[in-house]
Amino acid sequence: MEVSLMGNSRTNVVKTGLPYRDSRVCCSYKNKIDDKVLFVNRVSFLGQNRSANLRKAQLRFCTKASVQSQPLPSDRDSGPLSSARPKSLDAVRLFVGLPLDTVSDANTVNHAKAIAAGLKALKLLGVEGVELPVWWGVAEKEAMGKYNWSGYLAVAEMVEKIGLKLHVSLCFHALKQPKIPLPDWVSRIGESQSSIFYTDQSGQQFKGCLSLAVDDLPVLDGKTPIQVYQEFCESFKSSFKPFMGTTITGISMGLGPDGELRYPSHHRLAKSSKIPGVGEFQCCDRNMLNLLQQHAEANGNPLWGLRGPHDAPSYDESPNSNSFFKDNGGSWESPYGDFFLSWYSSQLISHGNCLLSLASSTFGETGVSIYGKIPLIHSWYKTRSHPSELTAGFYNTAKRDGYAAVAEMFAKNSCKMILPGMDLSDEHQPRESFSSPESLLAQIRTACNKHGVEVSGQNSSVTGAPGGFEQMKKNLFGENVVDLFTYQRMGAYFFSPEHFPSFTKFVRNLNQLELHGDDLPVEEEVTESVHTNANTNIQVQAA
Repeated sequence: MEVSLMGNSRTNVVKTGLPYRDSRVCCSYKNKIDDKVLFVNRVSFLGQNRSANLRKAQLRFCTKASVQSQPLPSDRDSGPLSSARPKSLDAVRLFVGLPLDTVSDANTVNHAKAIAAGLKALKLLGVEGVELPVWWGVAEKEAMGKYNWSGYLAVAEMVEKIGLKLHVSLCFHALKQPKIPLPDWVSRIGESQSSIFYTDQSGQQFKGCLSLAVDDLPVLDGKTPIQVYQEFCESFKSSFKPFMGTTITGISMGLGPDGELRYPSHHRLAKSSKIPGVGEFQCCDRNMLNLLQQHAEANGNPLWGLRGPHDAPSYDESPNSNSFFKDNGGSWESPYGDFFLSWYSSQLISHGNCLLSLASSTFGETGVSIYGKIPLIHSWYKTRSHPSELTAGFYNTAKRDGYAAVAEMFAKNSCKMILPGMDLSDEHQPRESFSSPESLLAQIRTACNKHGVEVSGQNSSVTGAPGGFEQMKKNLFGENVVDLFTYQRMGAYFFSPEHFPSFTKFVRNLNQLELHGDDLPVEEEVTESVHTNANTNIQVQAA
C-alpha cells in the first residue's frame, strides 16, 4: 500500500474550542486518476518489489469537517437520528491499532511518512486515537537494563502532533509474523536454560514467551522475570512522562502469548484445518512440574503430580479422540480432573494478578487506565467440557463458571478487560466446531458486570469476519457499555478499496450526529491521499 500527501491551496482551517462531533462519509469511485492532483510525497507500507505494482491505484480523502459556532444541540433537540441513538453509544471511544512492526528492531519508525498520512486520515474521520505495540525485544534488545525508546518516542510525538490519543500495549512476547523475537539476551539464556519456556507432553517447547512458572525464579541473570518486567515498566514511565495522562491515556499489560492471559495451548494447530483441535496442556517444563508436584503432595495425592493428564488429546484432535474431554464419562469430571484443572487455571490467574498488580502500582499515579487482555476461545464452547478453554487455562465448563475468578482478579487490581472477537457471530462458525463466540462473549461480559470491571473490545482481524462490521455494531450498541474499541489494524489492506469504505461507514455509525445546514457556517478542508492495491480511485468525502 502506498500513502501520499496531496497539496491543496484551498485549505481553510478554523479553530474553535468545540469538540469535533460530525463525520459524514460518502464514497464515489473513479476509473482514472484526477490529473489535477499533485502528489508531493509517495511512501509505501510494502516492500519495493510489491509496491511498484500498486502505484496506479489510489484512495483519496477529501474531508470537510464542519464545526458549529455554538454549542451542539442535546440529544433531545437533534432530530430523529439522535433520539434513536442508544445512550451508551456516546461512551464508545474508537482507536485503531498501528502496524505491529511500527518500530523496527533498529529502533527506527517503519514507513514513517505512510503512518503520518494514515494518522491524519484517522483524525479526519473522527477516530480518537491509535494503539501502539511496544515490544520487549525491541526496547530492551541487547542487554538487560539497556533500553532504547527512541523509535517509540518518535511515534508518540507524531501522534501528539496530529492530535490523537495513544494507547500503548506492552508486549513481553515474541511474534512470528512479522518476526519480532524476544530480547537477544533472553534468547541466549533460553539456549542454556530451556526450562524457562513452556513445554507440552511430547517435549515440544513454545519459545514465544516465558513460562509463568519462572515468574519468581531468578532465571534472568540473577533476576526474576517479574523484576525485569517491573524495571521495564519503570523505564517506560520515566521516558514517556511528558505524554502520560495526556497523549497516552491507556496501557495494556502483556500477560502471555499474543499479550493475552492464557497458556500457548494452540500454538501448533494445523492452519489448513477448518475445524480447530482442542489444543494441548502446557505443563511439562521442569518448573511447572515442580509446582504441580508440590500441589499434589499438599493435597495428599503425590502420584497426581507426576505430569499432566495422560488421556488428553493433542493439538489438532477433537474432544472425543481420547477420554479426558468426552462429554459423558470424561476424566475432566473425575476427582483427578478437578484437581488438575483447578491447579492449572489457578496458576494462570495468579500470574495475571501478579502482572496486573505490577502495572497498577507502576502506572497508578500517571493518569492512565490499565488494561489486560483475555482470549475469546470459542471453539467447542457448545460441548460440556469446553476443551479449548481448559487447555488455555480457563476452567470453564457447562457446570462451572471459569471467568468469575478472572473478572474478580481484574477488579482487585482496578484494571479494565480487553475482549477480542467482537466481530464474530455464531452463524458464521463451522457447525462441526461446536463454536459460539456470542455466548462466550456474553458470559465473560456478565462476569465483568458482576464484579464492576469495564470492558473494552477488539475485532479478530482486519481481514474481517463475515458480517463483522454489523456484529461489532451489535456488540457496541447494546446494553453492555464498552469503554473503548480498538480496530485491528492499520496496514496495506486497511486502506484498500475493499476495506476502507466499510470502515468509514462504521466510524460514521459510531460518531455521526444530525446537524442542520444552518449550523455549519464554517468549513475545514484537508486533503490526503492513500494509494491502495486496486485499479480504482476511491474518493471519500466527509461534509
